[in-house]
Amino acid sequence: MIAGVKTKTLRVLPDERGRLMEILRRDDALFQEFGQVYMTTTYPGVVKAWHLHKKQSDNICCLGGMIKLVLYDGRSESPTFSEINEFFLGVHSPLLVQVPADVYHGWKCVSPEEAMVVNIPTNVYDYKQPDEHRLDPHQGGIPYDWTRKDG
Repeated sequence: MIAGVKTKTLRVLPDERGRLMEILRRDDALFQEFGQVYMTTTYPGVVKAWHLHKKQSDNICCLGGMIKLVLYDGRSESPTFSEINEFFLGVHSPLLVQVPADVYHGWKCVSPEEAMVVNIPTNVYDYKQPDEHRLDPHQGGIPYDWTRKDG
């Protein structure tokens, strides 16, 4: 696992009325601080990558569909420099992944339906000076191939 990355297996509590799933609590061991909560969607086969934040951690969970979340450690001083982690998140794998600052991350929707992703970053989005650094998902210099691996 890339240094600083943490995960929490999420528990779904179903009953005859529906389901409940806690995503992040302030008494969780991985809780840092609260910035905001937002939801984004990704259409099947679409890649949303690469993103990097200098000041914030992201807490990513997929509530609908499935995504393949990929992390790349580009921190030259890190003991896990150049490592890649893959996580499958969504309805079939309820998981929260905490992505620390300075770790590149992105995802691909791998379900036949649109994926719905919730992120709980530790900082609020600054519209004037966004803490958002991007690389092209296919030609950005990160050694990762987003194509499906059959076999």
